[in-house]
Amino acid sequence: MSVLRRAVAVPVVASFAVIVLAACATGSGGSAVPFGAAEPALPSGEVVGQGTVLEADGEAQLCLGPVADSYPPQCSGIPLDGWSWDGVDGSESSNGVTWGAYVVQGTYDGSTLTVTAPPILLALYDPMPMPDPTGGEPGSGDEATLADAQDSLADRLGTDYVSSSIDNGYLWVDVVWDDGSYQDAADREFGEKVVVVRSALREAA
Repeated sequence: MSVLRRAVAVPVVASFAVIVLAACATGSGGSAVPFGAAEPALPSGEVVGQGTVLEADGEAQLCLGPVADSYPPQCSGIPLDGWSWDGVDGSESSNGVTWGAYVVQGTYDGSTLTVTAPPILLALYDPMPMPDPTGGEPGSGDEATLADAQDSLADRLGTDYVSSSIDNGYLWVDVVWDDGSYQDAADREFGEKVVVVRSALREAA
């Protein structure tokens, strides 16, 4: 995600480490797994992801998060195995790069999405709405703590990190895939009603 990630200053990482240690020391019984160190189980079936498919130098990837505003666009995402542009509408090409916005279905092994069905143009897709786990209630996080946590997310989550934002007292964190493990770890570390983790890949219906 080198194009999209922000650089993290050393003082921020240091101060955030103090927060992590304090949270682990005061969390509810047992040895808490710090957020970012959790290991979600791989999906047992097929998943769907929506975003920009971009192919350059013969390598296709599905970018689940923001895409750099350039022409051709730039992004970094999940490698796609079995992707083909044959019969696929809605793509553009420039300077050896081909891209388009699609819904892609396949199997995910933790690093690569293997395509198992024809892609759907994102503009024609009508997904089921994602439920709001907060119920619209404000979170309990203060702006300074949430901002410090956000600044270190790319380093803590590595390639699982997609994007994040702060809103209504919550730090909203989008990851490639979560079976609930990241959310549980975030609740243990920060307390409930502070961090909301959303999985960009969702189980196929």
